[in-house]
Amino acid sequence: MSRAESGTEPPRTGATGAGMSGTGTTGAGTTGAGAAGAGAGAGTVEDGTPAAPRRPGPLRSLGLFRSELGITFRRWRTLVLLAVLAGVPLLVGIAVRIETGDGGTVGDGGGEGPPFIGQITNNGLFLVFTALAATLPFFLPMTVGVVAGDSVAGEAGAGTLRYLLVAPAGRTRLLLAKFTAVLVFCLAATLTVALSALAVGALLFPLGDVTLLSGTTVPFTEGLLRALATAVAVAASLAGLAALGLFVSTLTNSGVAAMATTVGLLIAVQIVGAIPQLDMVHPYLFPHHWMSFADLLRDPVYWDDLLDNLGLQGLYVAVFGSAAWARFTNRDITV
Repeated sequence: MSRAESGTEPPRTGATGAGMSGTGTTGAGTTGAGAAGAGAGAGTVEDGTPAAPRRPGPLRSLGLFRSELGITFRRWRTLVLLAVLAGVPLLVGIAVRIETGDGGTVGDGGGEGPPFIGQITNNGLFLVFTALAATLPFFLPMTVGVVAGDSVAGEAGAGTLRYLLVAPAGRTRLLLAKFTAVLVFCLAATLTVALSALAVGALLFPLGDVTLLSGTTVPFTEGLLRALATAVAVAASLAGLAALGLFVSTLTNSGVAAMATTVGLLIAVQIVGAIPQLDMVHPYLFPHHWMSFADLLRDPVYWDDLLDNLGLQGLYVAVFGSAAWARFTNRDITV
């Protein structure tokens, strides 16, 4: 292993001491210095040849993942985005409360809004599903696009990525840690919306047994479990966009450009999905099955669209994750 690979400079005292050993041979001193230059963790065998470097263990990989989580959630931009997401259920709840305060109704079959918005006044738990449906088309994916787009390009532009690449974890582990951190943000964002909606719904509307879209009434505890499952399903729906944003982030050293490109692609895909003449490509667009989480509010649950959504997101993760890996590991993106 060379000095550049080991990351340590061989100590001058070791070379001098080895050169003045009783053997009187300078070659031993050179070998000793080379062993020291192999760096901590590589070690030497008895004949002085460098041993094979130790591969990063699971604890080091866990530390890298924790570091990426800290970087993601300590940024003010991330905290502001989560705060905006938490405010959306408050606005929806207040709007429904004002509209129904004088005896009026909301979502009375006019085709506007999600199918369960009309049940908010009867059970505040439905504000969770309504808030997720309201934020999923744009607000949630926009925040994911910002975080994913900045994951690699932001650090490359700031000059900190080159120091991470010196670490023994390697580029593949670093990319996996960044993608996992983005997925955790997807879950955190959806849970932020769900918990905020649950709190607002409990304050503004009554809580009780839940009447599902299929007409079945289930206990409130089961309704909570279905709300949690809905949040997880929504988070999984954003995995394809996260992989796309990660790939875009490896193409540039500008975090702003990567974020803008990812959000722009999101808007473009949404526009394509709204054009009836392009319905032949709609099933291949990552937002196509996003609203399938509503099937969790049926008894029995309709699994077809849910599984199709997971399969489509997995396809996007495989394609754009592989593309991000190929770009990240084979090209110098730190200059």
